[in-house]
Amino acid sequence: MTTPKPDIDAFEERAAIVEYDGGLSRSDAENVAARAQGIRDAAHYWQVVADYVVTRKLT
Repeated sequence: MTTPKPDIDAFEERAAIVEYDGGLSRSDAENVAARAQGIRDAAHYWQVVADYVVTRKLT
């Protein structure tokens, strides 16, 4: 199964909205933003981004 391609702009915008409007912590807001892109949590999201930068491939 291929990991969805991350969209950093959408991730940052969604996290900011959820944090501000939803009153969640930044960490929780980033988890929501990651899940909105089909990625399990923020830690995995940033790992996917880092791996993509290094390999130019999604796993």
